[in-house]
Amino acid sequence: MKKLSYTLLFASGLVFGQFFEQDKIFTKQDTLKGSNTEFRNFWDVKKYDLSVEPDFVQKSIKGYNKISFEITKDITNPTFQIDLQQPMKADKVEANFPIQEYKQDSDFIWVKTKKSFKKGEKYTIDVTYSGNPVIAKNAPWDGGWVFTKDENGNPWMSVADEGIGASIWLPTKDIWSDEPDNGIIMKIITPKELVGVGNGRLIDKKAQGDKIAYTWEVKNPINAYSIIPNIGKYVNFKDTFNGEKGKLDFDYWVLDYNLDKAKKQFQQVKPMISAFEYWFGPYPFYEDSYKLVDSPYLGMEHQSNVAYGNGYQNGYLGRDLSGTGVGLKWDFIIIHESGHEWFANNITAKDQADMWIHESFTNYSEVLFTEKYIDKKSADLYAVGIRGGIRNDIPIIGKYGVRNEGSGDMYPKGASMLHTIRQVINNDEKFRQILRGINKDFYHQTVTTQQIEDYISKKSGIDFSSVFNQYLRTIKIPTLEYSQKGEELKFRYTNVIKNLKLPVIIDGEQTINPTEQWQTVKLKKGTPVEFNKNYYIHYKKV
Repeated sequence: MKKLSYTLLFASGLVFGQFFEQDKIFTKQDTLKGSNTEFRNFWDVKKYDLSVEPDFVQKSIKGYNKISFEITKDITNPTFQIDLQQPMKADKVEANFPIQEYKQDSDFIWVKTKKSFKKGEKYTIDVTYSGNPVIAKNAPWDGGWVFTKDENGNPWMSVADEGIGASIWLPTKDIWSDEPDNGIIMKIITPKELVGVGNGRLIDKKAQGDKIAYTWEVKNPINAYSIIPNIGKYVNFKDTFNGEKGKLDFDYWVLDYNLDKAKKQFQQVKPMISAFEYWFGPYPFYEDSYKLVDSPYLGMEHQSNVAYGNGYQNGYLGRDLSGTGVGLKWDFIIIHESGHEWFANNITAKDQADMWIHESFTNYSEVLFTEKYIDKKSADLYAVGIRGGIRNDIPIIGKYGVRNEGSGDMYPKGASMLHTIRQVINNDEKFRQILRGINKDFYHQTVTTQQIEDYISKKSGIDFSSVFNQYLRTIKIPTLEYSQKGEELKFRYTNVIKNLKLPVIIDGEQTINPTEQWQTVKLKKGTPVEFNKNYYIHYKKV
Protein backbone atom coordinates (compact mmCIF):
# COMPACT_ATOMS: atom_id res chain seq x y z
CA MET A 1 0.00 0.00 0.00
CA LYS A 2 1.30 3.40 -0.96
CA LYS A 3 0.05 6.60 0.61
CA LEU A 4 -0.23 9.56 -1.67
CA SER A 5 2.21 12.36 -0.98
CA TYR A 6 -0.30 15.07 -1.84
CA THR A 7 -0.32 17.30 1.20
CA LEU A 8 -3.90 18.58 1.16
CA LEU A 9 -5.63 15.31 1.91
CA PHE A 10 -9.31 15.23 2.31
CA ALA A 11 -11.42 11.92 2.71
CA SER A 12 -14.92 11.03 1.67
CA GLY A 13 -17.04 13.63 2.26
CA LEU A 14 -13.59 15.13 2.02
CA VAL A 15 -10.42 13.39 0.97
CA PHE A 16 -8.25 13.70 -2.08
CA GLY A 17 -5.47 11.55 -0.74
CA GLN A 18 -6.11 7.94 0.16
CA PHE A 19 -4.41 4.58 0.32
CA PHE A 20 -4.60 3.06 -3.12
CA GLU A 21 -4.14 -0.64 -3.80
CA GLN A 22 -3.82 -0.93 -7.53
CA ASP A 23 -2.61 -4.52 -7.49
CA LYS A 24 -4.65 -5.81 -4.59
CA ILE A 25 -5.91 -9.37 -4.90
CA PHE A 26 -9.53 -9.38 -3.79
CA THR A 27 -10.84 -12.18 -1.61
CA LYS A 28 -14.11 -14.01 -1.19
CA GLN A 29 -14.74 -11.81 1.85
CA ASP A 30 -14.36 -8.69 -0.32
CA THR A 31 -16.99 -10.10 -2.67
CA LEU A 32 -19.34 -10.90 0.21
CA LYS A 33 -19.00 -7.32 1.43
CA GLY A 34 -19.29 -5.62 -1.94
CA SER A 35 -21.70 -7.71 -4.03
CA ASN A 36 -25.42 -8.35 -4.08
CA THR A 37 -24.84 -11.99 -3.25
CA GLU A 38 -27.29 -14.89 -3.11
CA PHE A 39 -27.55 -14.12 0.61
CA ARG A 40 -28.69 -10.55 -0.06
CA ASN A 41 -30.52 -10.51 -3.38
CA PHE A 42 -33.89 -11.85 -2.22
CA TRP A 43 -34.75 -9.32 0.50
CA ASP A 44 -35.10 -5.54 0.56
CA VAL A 45 -34.56 -3.53 3.74
CA LYS A 46 -37.51 -1.32 4.66
CA LYS A 47 -36.54 0.10 8.04
CA TYR A 48 -33.97 -0.03 10.82
CA ASP A 49 -35.14 0.39 14.43
CA LEU A 50 -31.93 0.58 16.43
CA SER A 51 -30.42 1.43 19.76
CA VAL A 52 -26.85 2.36 20.67
CA GLU A 53 -25.32 2.97 24.09
CA PRO A 54 -21.62 3.87 24.21
CA ASP A 55 -19.43 3.41 27.30
CA PHE A 56 -16.72 6.10 27.28
CA VAL A 57 -14.50 4.43 29.89
CA GLN A 58 -14.59 0.97 28.35
CA LYS A 59 -14.64 2.33 24.78
CA SER A 60 -17.45 -0.09 24.05
CA ILE A 61 -20.97 0.05 22.67
CA LYS A 62 -24.07 -2.09 22.94
CA GLY A 63 -27.54 -2.06 21.48
CA TYR A 64 -29.85 -3.73 19.01
CA ASN A 65 -31.06 -3.36 15.43
CA LYS A 66 -34.47 -4.57 14.35
CA ILE A 67 -34.27 -4.98 10.57
CA SER A 68 -37.60 -4.85 8.77
CA PHE A 69 -37.56 -6.17 5.21
CA GLU A 70 -39.63 -7.40 2.29
CA ILE A 71 -39.03 -10.58 0.27
CA THR A 72 -38.37 -9.72 -3.39
CA LYS A 73 -38.68 -13.19 -4.94
CA ASP A 74 -40.01 -16.63 -4.04
CA ILE A 75 -37.29 -18.62 -2.26
CA THR A 76 -36.97 -21.73 -0.08
CA ASN A 77 -34.43 -22.50 2.66
CA PRO A 78 -32.43 -19.29 2.25
CA THR A 79 -29.52 -18.00 4.29
CA PHE A 80 -29.54 -14.32 5.24
CA GLN A 81 -26.28 -12.39 5.40
CA ILE A 82 -26.18 -9.74 8.13
CA ASP A 83 -22.96 -7.73 8.28
CA LEU A 84 -21.22 -7.07 11.61
CA GLN A 85 -17.49 -6.57 11.54
CA GLN A 86 -15.07 -7.95 14.10
CA PRO A 87 -14.55 -7.54 16.97
CA MET A 88 -18.23 -6.68 17.46
CA LYS A 89 -20.38 -9.58 18.61
CA ALA A 90 -23.96 -10.67 17.98
CA ASP A 91 -25.27 -11.55 21.43
CA LYS A 92 -28.68 -12.69 20.21
CA VAL A 93 -30.46 -13.04 16.88
CA GLU A 94 -34.24 -13.35 16.72
CA ALA A 95 -36.78 -13.21 13.89
CA ASN A 96 -40.52 -13.38 13.40
CA PHE A 97 -39.98 -16.55 11.37
CA PRO A 98 -38.37 -19.86 12.44
CA ILE A 99 -34.57 -19.71 12.52
CA GLN A 100 -32.83 -23.04 11.99
CA GLU A 101 -29.54 -21.65 13.26
CA TYR A 102 -27.40 -18.53 13.20
CA LYS A 103 -23.64 -18.28 13.29
CA GLN A 104 -21.22 -15.37 13.37
CA ASP A 105 -18.23 -16.00 11.16
CA SER A 106 -15.61 -13.33 10.51
CA ASP A 107 -17.46 -10.11 9.59
CA PHE A 108 -20.84 -11.76 8.93
CA ILE A 109 -23.80 -13.24 10.73
CA TRP A 110 -25.39 -16.13 8.81
CA VAL A 111 -29.06 -16.72 9.56
CA LYS A 112 -30.38 -20.01 8.19
CA THR A 113 -34.00 -21.08 7.91
CA LYS A 114 -35.95 -23.94 6.32
CA LYS A 115 -38.91 -21.69 5.64
CA SER A 116 -40.31 -20.96 2.19
CA PHE A 117 -40.82 -17.27 1.46
CA LYS A 118 -43.10 -15.61 -1.07
CA LYS A 119 -42.43 -12.38 -2.90
CA GLY A 120 -44.02 -9.43 -1.09
CA GLU A 121 -44.00 -10.98 2.39
CA LYS A 122 -42.62 -8.83 5.20
CA TYR A 123 -40.50 -9.97 8.14
CA THR A 124 -38.02 -8.79 10.76
CA ILE A 125 -34.65 -9.91 12.08
CA ASP A 126 -33.58 -8.46 15.43
CA VAL A 127 -29.88 -8.50 16.36
CA THR A 128 -28.64 -7.59 19.84
CA TYR A 129 -24.97 -6.62 19.70
CA SER A 130 -22.09 -5.47 21.89
CA GLY A 131 -18.34 -5.10 21.93
CA ASN A 132 -15.37 -2.82 21.52
CA PRO A 133 -15.57 -1.44 17.99
CA VAL A 134 -12.60 -0.50 15.85
CA ILE A 135 -11.23 2.82 17.07
CA ALA A 136 -10.43 5.36 14.37
CA LYS A 137 -6.79 6.42 14.38
CA ASN A 138 -7.47 9.42 12.16
CA ALA A 139 -11.18 9.87 11.54
CA PRO A 140 -12.79 10.29 9.11
CA TRP A 141 -10.10 8.92 6.81
CA ASP A 142 -9.55 5.47 8.31
CA GLY A 143 -13.02 4.90 9.78
CA GLY A 144 -14.07 3.80 13.23
CA TRP A 145 -15.38 5.09 16.54
CA VAL A 146 -13.99 8.18 18.22
CA PHE A 147 -13.83 8.33 22.03
CA THR A 148 -12.25 11.65 22.97
CA LYS A 149 -12.81 14.66 25.22
CA ASP A 150 -13.82 18.21 24.37
CA GLU A 151 -11.84 21.27 25.47
CA ASN A 152 -13.51 21.18 28.88
CA GLY A 153 -12.72 17.52 29.50
CA ASN A 154 -16.21 16.19 28.77
CA PRO A 155 -16.62 12.88 26.91
CA TRP A 156 -17.22 13.31 23.19
CA MET A 157 -18.06 10.33 21.01
CA SER A 158 -19.04 9.59 17.42
CA VAL A 159 -18.17 7.37 14.47
CA ALA A 160 -17.21 7.76 10.79
CA ASP A 161 -17.53 4.71 8.55
CA GLU A 162 -18.20 5.49 4.88
CA GLY A 163 -15.22 3.58 3.52
CA ILE A 164 -15.09 0.74 6.00
CA GLY A 165 -18.86 0.35 6.33
CA ALA A 166 -21.55 0.92 8.95
CA SER A 167 -21.23 -2.73 10.00
CA ILE A 168 -18.06 -1.72 11.82
CA TRP A 169 -20.45 -1.13 14.72
CA LEU A 170 -24.03 -1.80 13.66
CA PRO A 171 -25.50 -5.08 12.36
CA THR A 172 -26.89 -4.12 8.94
CA LYS A 173 -27.26 -5.11 5.35
CA ASP A 174 -24.14 -3.16 4.56
CA ILE A 175 -24.33 -2.57 0.83
CA TRP A 176 -24.92 0.80 -0.80
CA SER A 177 -27.60 -0.48 -3.18
CA ASP A 178 -30.08 -1.28 -0.39
CA GLU A 179 -31.17 1.62 1.79
CA PRO A 180 -34.03 1.32 4.31
CA ASP A 181 -36.87 2.75 2.22
CA ASN A 182 -38.89 3.88 5.23
CA GLY A 183 -35.98 5.35 7.15
CA ILE A 184 -34.82 4.61 10.67
CA ILE A 185 -35.59 5.04 14.33
CA MET A 186 -32.41 5.50 16.38
CA LYS A 187 -32.30 5.56 20.18
CA ILE A 188 -29.07 6.96 21.65
CA ILE A 189 -28.59 6.24 25.36
CA THR A 190 -26.24 8.65 27.12
CA PRO A 191 -25.12 9.67 30.61
CA LYS A 192 -27.53 12.29 31.94
CA GLU A 193 -24.99 15.12 31.61
CA LEU A 194 -24.51 14.46 27.87
CA VAL A 195 -26.74 14.72 24.80
CA GLY A 196 -27.25 12.18 22.01
CA VAL A 197 -27.72 13.65 18.52
CA GLY A 198 -28.71 11.51 15.55
CA ASN A 199 -30.15 11.83 12.07
CA GLY A 200 -33.53 13.37 11.31
CA ARG A 201 -35.75 14.77 14.04
CA LEU A 202 -35.73 14.30 17.80
CA ILE A 203 -39.03 12.60 18.60
CA ASP A 204 -38.50 11.55 22.21
CA LYS A 205 -36.28 12.29 25.21
CA LYS A 206 -36.80 10.08 28.21
CA ALA A 207 -34.98 9.32 31.47
CA GLN A 208 -33.77 5.75 31.67
CA GLY A 209 -32.45 5.23 35.20
CA ASP A 210 -29.42 7.47 35.60
CA LYS A 211 -29.22 7.90 31.84
CA ILE A 212 -31.23 9.59 29.10
CA ALA A 213 -32.53 8.03 25.88
CA TYR A 214 -32.73 10.37 22.88
CA THR A 215 -34.83 8.94 20.05
CA TRP A 216 -34.42 10.25 16.50
CA GLU A 217 -36.49 9.49 13.41
CA VAL A 218 -35.59 9.61 9.72
CA LYS A 219 -38.57 9.27 7.40
CA ASN A 220 -36.64 9.07 4.13
CA PRO A 221 -34.33 6.40 2.72
CA ILE A 222 -30.82 6.73 4.15
CA ASN A 223 -27.47 5.18 3.26
CA ALA A 224 -26.13 3.04 6.09
CA TYR A 225 -22.86 4.96 6.44
CA SER A 226 -24.90 8.11 7.18
CA ILE A 227 -26.50 6.57 10.29
CA ILE A 228 -24.40 8.29 12.93
CA PRO A 229 -24.84 8.86 16.68
CA ASN A 230 -23.07 11.87 18.23
CA ILE A 231 -22.67 12.08 22.00
CA GLY A 232 -21.34 15.16 23.77
CA LYS A 233 -22.14 18.20 25.86
CA TYR A 234 -24.26 19.75 23.11
CA VAL A 235 -26.50 22.78 23.10
CA ASN A 236 -29.04 23.51 20.41
CA PHE A 237 -30.21 26.49 18.39
CA LYS A 238 -32.54 26.64 15.42
CA ASP A 239 -33.43 28.63 12.33
CA THR A 240 -35.72 28.27 9.33
CA PHE A 241 -35.44 28.82 5.60
CA ASN A 242 -38.19 29.47 3.07
CA GLY A 243 -37.19 27.09 0.33
CA GLU A 244 -38.64 25.57 -2.83
CA LYS A 245 -40.76 23.08 -0.86
CA GLY A 246 -41.81 25.45 1.91
CA LYS A 247 -40.30 25.92 5.35
CA LEU A 248 -37.08 24.04 5.96
CA ASP A 249 -35.98 23.63 9.58
CA PHE A 250 -32.33 24.23 10.44
CA ASP A 251 -31.22 22.37 13.58
CA TYR A 252 -27.77 23.12 14.99
CA TRP A 253 -26.10 21.10 17.75
CA VAL A 254 -22.76 22.43 18.97
CA LEU A 255 -20.57 22.05 22.03
CA ASP A 256 -21.64 24.55 24.66
CA TYR A 257 -18.51 26.71 24.36
CA ASN A 258 -18.90 26.95 20.56
CA LEU A 259 -22.36 28.50 20.61
CA ASP A 260 -21.41 32.10 19.78
CA LYS A 261 -18.95 31.08 17.07
CA ALA A 262 -21.52 28.73 15.53
CA LYS A 263 -24.22 31.40 15.40
CA LYS A 264 -21.85 33.54 13.36
CA GLN A 265 -20.25 30.91 11.11
CA PHE A 266 -23.46 29.05 10.35
CA GLN A 267 -24.92 32.17 8.76
CA GLN A 268 -23.40 30.72 5.58
CA VAL A 269 -26.01 27.96 5.58
CA LYS A 270 -28.88 30.03 4.15
CA PRO A 271 -27.00 31.29 1.06
CA MET A 272 -25.61 27.78 0.62
CA ILE A 273 -29.03 26.10 0.66
CA SER A 274 -30.38 28.84 -1.62
CA ALA A 275 -27.57 28.29 -4.13
CA PHE A 276 -27.90 24.52 -4.10
CA GLU A 277 -31.67 24.63 -4.48
CA TYR A 278 -31.12 26.88 -7.50
CA TRP A 279 -28.66 24.48 -9.12
CA PHE A 280 -29.87 21.07 -7.90
CA GLY A 281 -33.52 21.47 -6.95
CA PRO A 282 -35.23 21.32 -3.55
CA TYR A 283 -33.31 20.12 -0.51
CA PRO A 284 -34.10 16.38 -0.58
CA PHE A 285 -35.04 15.87 3.07
CA TYR A 286 -37.46 18.56 4.21
CA GLU A 287 -39.26 15.98 6.37
CA ASP A 288 -36.06 15.27 8.30
CA SER A 289 -34.71 18.85 8.57
CA TYR A 290 -31.20 20.12 7.85
CA LYS A 291 -28.71 19.68 10.66
CA LEU A 292 -25.11 20.67 11.40
CA VAL A 293 -23.46 18.93 14.37
CA ASP A 294 -20.11 19.61 16.03
CA SER A 295 -17.91 16.62 15.29
CA PRO A 296 -14.67 15.32 16.83
CA TYR A 297 -13.26 15.04 13.29
CA LEU A 298 -13.12 17.32 10.25
CA GLY A 299 -16.47 16.49 8.68
CA MET A 300 -18.71 14.05 6.82
CA GLU A 301 -21.91 14.16 4.79
CA HIS A 302 -24.16 12.23 7.17
CA GLN A 303 -27.70 12.69 5.91
CA SER A 304 -29.66 15.35 7.86
CA ASN A 305 -26.81 15.14 10.40
CA VAL A 306 -23.85 16.82 8.70
CA ALA A 307 -20.66 16.49 10.76
CA TYR A 308 -18.80 19.77 11.23
CA GLY A 309 -15.23 20.06 12.53
CA ASN A 310 -13.61 22.86 10.53
CA GLY A 311 -12.77 25.06 13.49
CA TYR A 312 -15.30 27.82 12.67
CA GLN A 313 -13.11 29.28 9.95
CA ASN A 314 -13.34 29.70 6.20
CA GLY A 315 -11.43 27.52 3.79
CA TYR A 316 -10.36 23.96 4.48
CA LEU A 317 -8.93 24.24 8.01
CA GLY A 318 -8.04 27.79 7.05
CA ARG A 319 -6.45 26.84 3.71
CA ASP A 320 -7.63 27.38 0.16
CA LEU A 321 -7.52 24.13 -1.81
CA SER A 322 -7.65 26.03 -5.09
CA GLY A 323 -4.66 28.22 -4.33
CA THR A 324 -6.56 31.21 -5.73
CA GLY A 325 -7.89 32.89 -2.61
CA VAL A 326 -11.48 32.14 -3.60
CA GLY A 327 -11.73 29.17 -1.27
CA LEU A 328 -11.10 31.41 1.74
CA LYS A 329 -14.38 33.26 1.19
CA TRP A 330 -16.53 30.43 2.53
CA ASP A 331 -16.38 27.48 4.92
CA PHE A 332 -15.31 24.41 2.97
CA ILE A 333 -16.92 21.84 5.28
CA ILE A 334 -20.30 23.58 5.40
CA ILE A 335 -20.43 23.88 1.63
CA HIS A 336 -18.89 20.58 0.54
CA GLU A 337 -20.52 18.27 3.07
CA SER A 338 -23.93 19.90 2.57
CA GLY A 339 -23.58 19.49 -1.20
CA HIS A 340 -23.60 15.77 -0.50
CA GLU A 341 -27.21 15.99 0.62
CA TRP A 342 -28.00 16.02 -3.10
CA PHE A 343 -25.14 13.89 -4.44
CA ALA A 344 -24.51 10.90 -2.12
CA ASN A 345 -27.60 11.15 0.06
CA ASN A 346 -30.43 11.96 -2.36
CA ILE A 347 -28.88 9.86 -5.10
CA THR A 348 -26.42 7.20 -3.96
CA ALA A 349 -24.12 5.02 -6.03
CA LYS A 350 -25.12 1.37 -5.97
CA ASP A 351 -21.48 0.30 -5.84
CA GLN A 352 -18.56 1.95 -4.09
CA ALA A 353 -16.60 1.81 -7.36
CA ASP A 354 -18.95 4.54 -8.64
CA MET A 355 -18.26 6.89 -5.76
CA TRP A 356 -17.39 9.61 -8.28
CA ILE A 357 -21.14 10.22 -8.51
CA HIS A 358 -20.90 11.46 -4.92
CA GLU A 359 -17.60 13.26 -5.00
CA SER A 360 -17.27 14.72 -8.51
CA PHE A 361 -20.65 16.44 -8.42
CA THR A 362 -20.14 17.58 -4.82
CA ASN A 363 -16.67 18.91 -5.55
CA TYR A 364 -18.24 20.80 -8.43
CA SER A 365 -20.94 22.08 -6.08
CA GLU A 366 -18.20 24.23 -4.55
CA VAL A 367 -17.78 25.89 -7.95
CA LEU A 368 -21.52 26.37 -8.39
CA PHE A 369 -21.93 27.79 -4.90
CA THR A 370 -19.12 30.24 -5.59
CA GLU A 371 -20.79 31.31 -8.83
CA LYS A 372 -24.07 32.03 -7.05
CA TYR A 373 -22.54 33.43 -3.86
CA ILE A 374 -19.82 35.57 -5.47
CA ASP A 375 -19.63 35.61 -9.30
CA LYS A 376 -18.86 33.43 -12.32
CA LYS A 377 -15.33 34.77 -12.73
CA SER A 378 -14.44 33.65 -9.21
CA ALA A 379 -16.12 30.28 -9.80
CA ASP A 380 -14.12 29.63 -12.97
CA LEU A 381 -10.94 30.68 -11.20
CA TYR A 382 -11.68 28.21 -8.39
CA ALA A 383 -12.56 25.43 -10.86
CA VAL A 384 -9.22 25.77 -12.63
CA GLY A 385 -7.33 26.16 -9.35
CA ILE A 386 -8.42 22.86 -7.81
CA ARG A 387 -6.76 20.99 -10.66
CA GLY A 388 -3.54 21.34 -8.71
CA GLY A 389 -4.72 18.39 -6.63
CA ILE A 390 -5.09 16.00 -9.57
CA ARG A 391 -2.62 13.11 -9.65
CA ASN A 392 -3.82 10.94 -12.55
CA ASP A 393 -2.53 7.89 -10.70
CA ILE A 394 -5.29 5.34 -11.36
CA PRO A 395 -8.76 5.58 -12.94
CA ILE A 396 -11.56 7.30 -11.05
CA ILE A 397 -13.86 4.27 -11.28
CA GLY A 398 -12.80 1.41 -9.02
CA LYS A 399 -13.38 -2.34 -9.22
CA TYR A 400 -16.99 -3.44 -8.92
CA GLY A 401 -18.42 -5.84 -6.38
CA VAL A 402 -15.61 -5.68 -3.82
CA ARG A 403 -16.12 -2.34 -1.98
CA ASN A 404 -13.28 -0.75 -3.92
CA GLU A 405 -12.97 2.98 -4.49
CA GLY A 406 -11.18 4.47 -7.46
CA SER A 407 -8.69 7.32 -7.38
CA GLY A 408 -9.08 10.29 -5.08
CA ASP A 409 -9.07 12.20 -8.38
CA MET A 410 -12.82 11.64 -8.24
CA TYR A 411 -12.82 15.00 -6.43
CA PRO A 412 -10.89 17.59 -8.52
CA LYS A 413 -10.59 15.64 -11.77
CA GLY A 414 -14.24 14.61 -11.66
CA ALA A 415 -15.26 18.21 -11.05
CA SER A 416 -12.99 19.31 -13.91
CA MET A 417 -14.69 16.79 -16.20
CA LEU A 418 -18.09 18.21 -15.30
CA HIS A 419 -16.81 21.74 -15.86
CA THR A 420 -15.57 20.63 -19.29
CA ILE A 421 -18.93 19.05 -20.15
CA ARG A 422 -20.58 22.32 -19.17
CA GLN A 423 -18.39 24.20 -21.67
CA VAL A 424 -19.37 21.77 -24.44
CA ILE A 425 -23.09 22.12 -23.68
CA ASN A 426 -22.49 25.89 -23.82
CA ASN A 427 -25.89 26.64 -22.31
CA ASP A 428 -25.85 27.23 -18.56
CA GLU A 429 -29.60 27.00 -18.19
CA LYS A 430 -29.69 23.62 -19.92
CA PHE A 431 -26.80 22.49 -17.72
CA ARG A 432 -28.66 23.62 -14.61
CA GLN A 433 -31.80 21.79 -15.66
CA ILE A 434 -29.77 18.62 -16.18
CA LEU A 435 -28.44 18.86 -12.62
CA ARG A 436 -31.94 19.50 -11.27
CA GLY A 437 -33.28 16.69 -13.42
CA ILE A 438 -30.79 14.19 -12.02
CA ASN A 439 -31.98 14.98 -8.50
CA LYS A 440 -35.64 14.88 -9.51
CA ASP A 441 -35.69 11.83 -11.78
CA PHE A 442 -33.44 9.74 -9.48
CA TYR A 443 -34.97 11.16 -6.30
CA HIS A 444 -34.08 9.00 -3.26
CA GLN A 445 -32.65 6.27 -5.49
CA THR A 446 -29.43 4.30 -5.82
CA VAL A 447 -27.87 4.58 -9.27
CA THR A 448 -25.09 3.35 -11.52
CA THR A 449 -22.48 5.26 -13.48
CA GLN A 450 -24.16 4.21 -16.71
CA GLN A 451 -27.47 5.72 -15.65
CA ILE A 452 -25.86 9.08 -14.93
CA GLU A 453 -23.79 9.04 -18.11
CA ASP A 454 -26.80 8.18 -20.26
CA TYR A 455 -28.94 10.81 -18.56
CA ILE A 456 -26.49 13.64 -19.22
CA SER A 457 -26.03 12.60 -22.85
CA LYS A 458 -29.77 12.28 -23.45
CA LYS A 459 -30.79 15.54 -21.78
CA SER A 460 -27.99 17.55 -23.38
CA GLY A 461 -28.52 16.04 -26.83
CA ILE A 462 -24.75 15.38 -26.99
CA ASP A 463 -23.09 11.97 -26.83
CA PHE A 464 -20.63 12.31 -23.95
CA SER A 465 -19.84 8.58 -23.70
CA SER A 466 -16.29 8.99 -25.00
CA VAL A 467 -15.72 11.94 -22.65
CA PHE A 468 -16.76 9.84 -19.65
CA ASN A 469 -14.53 7.00 -20.86
CA GLN A 470 -11.60 9.39 -21.23
CA TYR A 471 -11.81 10.99 -17.79
CA LEU A 472 -13.35 8.26 -15.62
CA ARG A 473 -11.72 5.13 -17.01
CA THR A 474 -8.23 6.27 -18.05
CA ILE A 475 -5.54 8.51 -16.61
CA LYS A 476 -4.97 10.25 -19.94
CA ILE A 477 -5.65 13.97 -20.18
CA PRO A 478 -6.31 15.17 -23.74
CA THR A 479 -3.58 17.33 -25.21
CA LEU A 480 -4.52 19.71 -28.01
CA GLU A 481 -1.44 20.26 -30.15
CA TYR A 482 -1.61 23.25 -32.46
CA SER A 483 0.32 25.64 -34.65
CA GLN A 484 -0.84 28.95 -36.08
CA LYS A 485 0.14 30.94 -39.12
CA GLY A 486 -1.88 34.11 -39.30
CA GLU A 487 -5.52 33.13 -39.79
CA GLU A 488 -4.68 29.46 -40.28
CA LEU A 489 -4.86 27.11 -37.26
CA LYS A 490 -3.59 23.54 -37.46
CA PHE A 491 -4.49 21.18 -34.61
CA ARG A 492 -4.97 17.61 -33.39
CA TYR A 493 -5.54 15.62 -30.18
CA THR A 494 -2.91 13.41 -28.56
CA ASN A 495 -3.08 11.31 -25.39
CA VAL A 496 -6.72 10.43 -26.01
CA ILE A 497 -8.83 7.32 -26.33
CA LYS A 498 -9.87 6.27 -29.80
CA ASN A 499 -12.60 8.46 -31.30
CA LEU A 500 -12.80 10.94 -28.46
CA LYS A 501 -15.56 13.41 -29.25
CA LEU A 502 -14.70 16.56 -27.36
CA PRO A 503 -15.30 19.78 -29.35
CA VAL A 504 -13.57 22.95 -28.19
CA ILE A 505 -14.72 26.55 -28.49
CA ILE A 506 -11.85 28.89 -29.41
CA ASP A 507 -11.71 32.67 -29.53
CA GLY A 508 -14.94 32.67 -27.54
CA GLU A 509 -17.14 31.70 -30.49
CA GLN A 510 -15.61 29.31 -33.04
CA THR A 511 -15.98 25.55 -32.47
CA ILE A 512 -13.39 23.04 -33.61
CA ASN A 513 -13.71 19.24 -33.46
CA PRO A 514 -10.21 17.85 -32.91
CA THR A 515 -9.35 14.23 -33.66
CA GLU A 516 -6.04 12.39 -33.63
CA GLN A 517 -5.53 13.53 -37.22
CA TRP A 518 -4.20 16.95 -38.13
CA GLN A 519 -6.85 19.41 -39.27
CA THR A 520 -6.72 22.99 -40.46
CA VAL A 521 -9.31 25.76 -40.03
CA LYS A 522 -9.40 29.40 -40.96
CA LEU A 523 -9.71 31.83 -38.06
CA LYS A 524 -11.68 35.07 -38.16
CA LYS A 525 -8.59 37.02 -37.19
CA GLY A 526 -4.86 36.53 -37.30
CA THR A 527 -4.10 37.37 -33.67
CA PRO A 528 -2.92 34.51 -31.40
CA VAL A 529 -5.76 32.07 -30.84
CA GLU A 530 -7.44 32.27 -27.43
CA PHE A 531 -8.12 28.93 -25.73
CA ASN A 532 -10.70 28.50 -22.99
CA LYS A 533 -8.96 27.43 -19.77
CA ASN A 534 -12.22 26.00 -18.43
CA TYR A 535 -11.74 22.87 -20.53
CA TYR A 536 -9.68 20.29 -18.68
CA ILE A 537 -7.34 19.67 -21.58
CA HIS A 538 -3.71 20.59 -22.11
CA TYR A 539 -2.75 22.98 -24.89
CA LYS A 540 0.63 22.48 -26.57
CA LYS A 541 2.04 24.74 -29.23
CA VAL A 542 4.20 22.77 -31.70
